[in-house]
Amino acid sequence: MFDFVSFFPRAVVQGIPLLYGATGETLTEKSGNLNLGIPGIMYVGGICGVIGAFFYEQSGHMNGFLAVMIPLLCCLAGSLLMGLLYCFLTVTLRANQNVTGLAMTTFGVGFGNFFGGSLIKVLKSDVPYIALTRIAKVFKTPLPFAKKLGWFGEIFFSYSFMVYLAVILAVIAAVILMKTKVGLQLRAVGENPATADAAGINVTKYKYFATCIGGMIAGLGGLYYVMDYCNGIWSNGAFGDRGWLAIALVIFATWKPLFAILGSYLFGALYVLYNYVDAFFGIKLSMPMIPLFQMLPYVVTILVLIIVSVRNKKENQPPASLGNNYFREDR
Repeated sequence: MFDFVSFFPRAVVQGIPLLYGATGETLTEKSGNLNLGIPGIMYVGGICGVIGAFFYEQSGHMNGFLAVMIPLLCCLAGSLLMGLLYCFLTVTLRANQNVTGLAMTTFGVGFGNFFGGSLIKVLKSDVPYIALTRIAKVFKTPLPFAKKLGWFGEIFFSYSFMVYLAVILAVIAAVILMKTKVGLQLRAVGENPATADAAGINVTKYKYFATCIGGMIAGLGGLYYVMDYCNGIWSNGAFGDRGWLAIALVIFATWKPLFAILGSYLFGALYVLYNYVDAFFGIKLSMPMIPLFQMLPYVVTILVLIIVSVRNKKENQPPASLGNNYFREDR
């Protein structure tokens, strides 16, 4: 029998890394920067948080506040540096955005695997992973009153603070983009940087600002994946395709952070659906069938992209200058 009370929380925790990545990438793309390095940035955010958590745990001290703040700050610092690197290459040096993004994804994965492997060697461990269970326990602490509310608490209040932080950041991003002067100017830069420049808007500043903030938000998705979803266990290559799913989610949500919240839950549900096929339809899946179900989020994204293209509504289209470098001399 299908159990919604167990299904929904699994969909949520599966979708939260995607929501962090999609929110960060939406802010980036609204400035006209197409950052395909998001998977690498999420990977770097995860390993930087792991490095901070590892050395704090090795120190022998355990303070709840520091156990959260040290990995969090390390994650943000690593993600910020990746964002700055992308901006320097594409905004300052005007390198091709697609090539730069793909190169940064490759670099980010290599960076994470190198330092992850190095920490495993430091531990002289016989297993190919790092377990930071004490710090992960702090990260995974749910709201204290969740169990008292029965099934309602299980569905809505049984998550860690990083789940609610992801939703809050998406809401803040939506408000900034649609209700503030900063958001209006950012969207102007993404639509037509030459016109924005002529109106006195600092195009370079906005591109740097949006891309770096977006990278930091995306990096939190990597930290959440390790500390919460994986219970503090880092294993090289375990992040999978979640960074690419986050980029797909941006398209699915038509560049709207509020839609990304719902989309992340849907993607998470589709990603874990294979576990519930037996309960839904009474069909037992063989192992080769599981990847077919895990590709459903991409199929849904393609369908949405087709529908958006056919309807051709401006509010559902990407920024007009997305992926194009701005040359002030070409005005």
